[in-house]
Amino acid sequence: MTTTVLSEITQLEERLRQAELDPDPAVFEELLDDQVVLTDENGRPFFAKQRVVEAHRPGKGAKFTRVEMTDVQIVEHGVAAVVTCTATFEGPKGQIALKFLRVWALKDGKWKIVAGSVNR
Repeated sequence: MTTTVLSEITQLEERLRQAELDPDPAVFEELLDDQVVLTDENGRPFFAKQRVVEAHRPGKGAKFTRVEMTDVQIVEHGVAAVVTCTATFEGPKGQIALKFLRVWALKDGKWKIVAGSVNR
């Protein structure tokens, strides 16, 4: 893997982590492709950019005091990269660990999340 791609994706993943804490819907608006395909815990695909953005508006979703990413793997595929990780979210209502898969694609010179899944 080129260090440039690894560095860029690592920085973007950190922006996502910080956007969970703030929360910052603008980061999700910027980094999710308009046609992003996500799968729910049952494997059903859905087009959910706006739902994700809305869930991160202040006062809308869960409030987290800690978001920690572990077991992060980044695999480069030229103009795409696949990220897998475990994220632990901690807040006033407790703690939850989720497993993520994200597919980043280089589109018009910018990295965008074009697909992803989340599982418990």
